[in-house]
Amino acid sequence: MEERIAKAVRKFPGRAGLYCQELDTGREWAVRGEEPFEAASVIKLPILVEVFRQLESGEAREDERFTIAKEDKLPSCGALNYLHTGLTVTLMDLAVLMIILSDNTATNLLIRRLGMERINDTIRGLGMEATRLRRLLFDSEAAARGVKNTISPGETGRLLAALYRGEVVSPAASARMLGILKDQRLNGKLPFWLDGKVACAHKTGEDKNITHDVGILYAPRPFVLCICGDPVDAPALNALMAQAARLLVQEQGVVLGGEPPAF
Repeated sequence: MEERIAKAVRKFPGRAGLYCQELDTGREWAVRGEEPFEAASVIKLPILVEVFRQLESGEAREDERFTIAKEDKLPSCGALNYLHTGLTVTLMDLAVLMIILSDNTATNLLIRRLGMERINDTIRGLGMEATRLRRLLFDSEAAARGVKNTISPGETGRLLAALYRGEVVSPAASARMLGILKDQRLNGKLPFWLDGKVACAHKTGEDKNITHDVGILYAPRPFVLCICGDPVDAPALNALMAQAARLLVQEQGVVLGGEPPAF
């Protein structure tokens, strides 16, 4: 099954990458695992880590208050853009919305509060070299200059594995971050064909011709699976993600209903 999935990713039109780690053994396999990909919303995962690092150090408080101004609101994913100007939310509200609804307004507010360089210091401290936060979301001037936020499937996957082992910030912080990732509401990729039978702690990302999903699948033998595409036919790669996750879970004896189209 591993080779079948790897071959499909390797041959996928455009550029797709994959990283998988079996969490009971640490065994890894990958396709373009260390190549940088434009991050889209997967960059929100290391931002979440910095939220919890600053909470743990006392530099930030969960109940810090933020009042949403008109100029804060960003289009696309999330909820805050659609709610009334003047709404007051907490720092933890922003962190949760950033992950479970991929809220862009919440993300930029957090970047400004935490500090872009502090976030990148933490990214470097995690041993991540391809992953960088270089600009705010929807910074059209920076984007026009070619400034991109980046990730790699392998770095993101190893971060997820470290969260699973309780090694990121602290065991308690790791557990809370995984709890937020399990509450993800955008479930049309990795978990789509799992019938709700296997929990998935994950974060999606998408932009024009870009699609990613990175997560932990809590099968009988849990594993990390990260699939990234840039540039690709996003709907087609989304289908491959869902099929790959299903096949790897079924390989462990989990019985799932229906049968998606083969890739």
